[in-house]
Amino acid sequence: MNVNKIVLAYSGGLDTSVILKWLAEEYGCPIIAYSADVGQQEDWDAVRKKGMATGAEKVIVSDLREEFARDYIFPAFRANAIYEGSYLLGTSLARPLIAKEQVRIAQQEGADAVSHGATGKGNDQVRFELTYLALNPKLKIIAPWRIWTLNSRTKLVEFAAQHNIPVPTTKKNPYSSDENLLHISFEGGILEDPWNEPEESMFKLSVSPENAPDRPTYIELEFEQGNPVAVDGERLSPAALLAKLNKLGGANGIGRLDMVENRFVGIKSRGVYETPGGTILRAAHRDLETITLDREVLRLRDSLVPEYSKLIYNGFWFSPEMKLLQGVMDESQATVNGTVRLKLYKGNCIPVGRKSVNSLYSEAHATFEADQVYNQADAGGFIRLNSMRLQIQALNRK
Repeated sequence: MNVNKIVLAYSGGLDTSVILKWLAEEYGCPIIAYSADVGQQEDWDAVRKKGMATGAEKVIVSDLREEFARDYIFPAFRANAIYEGSYLLGTSLARPLIAKEQVRIAQQEGADAVSHGATGKGNDQVRFELTYLALNPKLKIIAPWRIWTLNSRTKLVEFAAQHNIPVPTTKKNPYSSDENLLHISFEGGILEDPWNEPEESMFKLSVSPENAPDRPTYIELEFEQGNPVAVDGERLSPAALLAKLNKLGGANGIGRLDMVENRFVGIKSRGVYETPGGTILRAAHRDLETITLDREVLRLRDSLVPEYSKLIYNGFWFSPEMKLLQGVMDESQATVNGTVRLKLYKGNCIPVGRKSVNSLYSEAHATFEADQVYNQADAGGFIRLNSMRLQIQALNRK
């Protein structure tokens, strides 16, 4: 493949550091190392220096935190997106944004190729490349893990040592992790055996529920059209709000998940996640919907959540079907306005109160005391009509 300039999605970790050097040797063209700040804890000056020292012509760091929260996390949480009943899609949501910015930089810098560090076994290769192809199909795509001979972590470490590239992965800390504003994930190492319990020292964003405070923390989360806008009365930007929820959730041991999931490529994968703020946000949002959404709207919307979540997980963020479903999800959120009070306690996030100007809850109708609005005798006809087909089937059997 003949290329003139490559933009590499670069994190400064083991894989992309080796890839940066390998691309320079293999293609002999300028390499731009591009890093996306999506909320991970990182020394960006060190990343820039390491990228230049490893052979990049230029290192570009794009601050995408607000865009990530506003245009990717919040839309997904308006839809209550969740994959296989557990995973809140932290990595899946970040990839299309990272790839979109990479395509923009390629155009800005006059590059004709893009590259990434995703392996040929994982989901991220699909997420990156579907975005590249959806936004600029003329770009050449270089996926080193699918074409080189460095097909193991051990070989990568050896290559790095030969080229004097410092790497953060050691035998003591062997995990492959992805961190952003929404979560951090851990794979590899002892986690490859799904029977092994994660080591407590591995976790970064949360204390263990056992070590969380013995007294609960109460918070109030305010929503407008399905989006969180304030915590305890303080209005915050999307990224700042999620960062605050992460601190509150992490301090109370909330948001840990250990699961075996089904990758798009057909492999089962064990991952451990910390999503403290997202766990709080989803619990509060769903609770507010119980008083603000019509029963049939809620039922129909919920039936679409698995398909919507699968599209995100599989990398189809920029597809026409995703655009259609997002429109449906957002239409349902017009009345999701109000405040939810939550109790955070030792790994639990418990809604304990909710209020809304759009509330469909009527105490007059729901009360167990005497009322003037509901004729209980009407229920008899209601039950008989709904049982009609059941009665006919019973008579037919006899």
